[in-house]
Amino acid sequence: MTATLAGNTTAAPQDVGRPSRTRLRGGVLRSMRHNGKAMIGAALLAFFCVVALVPQWFTSISDPNKRAFELSLHPSAQHWLGTTAFGQDIYAQLVYGTRETLEIALIVGVVSTLLSVAFGVTAAYLGGIGDDALSLITDVFLVIPTFPLIIVIAAYVGKGSLSVVIVVLIITGWSYGARQLRAQTLSLRNRDFLEAARVRGERPLYVIVVEMLPTMTSLIIANFLGAAVFAVLTAAGLQFIGLGDPSSLSWGTMLHWAESSEALQTGQEWWAIAPGLCVALLGAAFALLNYAFDEISNPALRPVRRRHVKRARVRNT
Repeated sequence: MTATLAGNTTAAPQDVGRPSRTRLRGGVLRSMRHNGKAMIGAALLAFFCVVALVPQWFTSISDPNKRAFELSLHPSAQHWLGTTAFGQDIYAQLVYGTRETLEIALIVGVVSTLLSVAFGVTAAYLGGIGDDALSLITDVFLVIPTFPLIIVIAAYVGKGSLSVVIVVLIITGWSYGARQLRAQTLSLRNRDFLEAARVRGERPLYVIVVEMLPTMTSLIIANFLGAAVFAVLTAAGLQFIGLGDPSSLSWGTMLHWAESSEALQTGQEWWAIAPGLCVALLGAAFALLNYAFDEISNPALRPVRRRHVKRARVRNT
């Protein structure tokens, strides 16, 4: 009897205050299904992923850079968006340019999020000198301006290659998420289920990865989506002003060549409008998902909750 009680006493603290991972995962998925922003954003992102993976499904042209057509043709059945001033099919370039644009967004989003987690969560959990040192690094990177930095790099490296653009976007894109995750970690650091893990003698890495991070899933995903939005819009802007690789094929370089060839003034408006619209739609997809996960992780932002509050106020009056 005494052994049984002792055994129960030892096991109980392991689960004190610890959220169920299955419940967390199911709650996130259920919230997404009932969130209009999440569904629209997911549908747009899924469409662009399919276009990036299998562009052959959307155009029969295998080499979008090949100058095989008449110059500056208007939209027609053969060329849905017309041709460029160099004799290239605009629609084919738009389709094939999806891959590089999406690659930038996903790579920058994933790496920036990993750095945000590594610096933000670790700093807050360690506390003391470790927190001060990591927070100082975060603050330094938080104030680095993106455009001047990449202009300086481009001056020394030459025209910015895809890898240069990605590295600069990662360097300037992780610190804001780290600051958010640090604040969230500080609110969780002394929760009962984490104290129980420390009492069991678990290592800090185990506590952070296994016990703490699953409770921050929504915030981590929201940080990834925010970094992806930043990457899409900033990369397109950098490529548009000529700081990317002009020989690469992306929506940003399409905008660059359209502006250089004065597309809007010469009746080739779709050369500029189509990639600009796609950049806006992909950015909107990530932004909508980001707003949705903000609402999922913060109940105060949910429209349904606001309606319930409004009804309660009406009843009270």
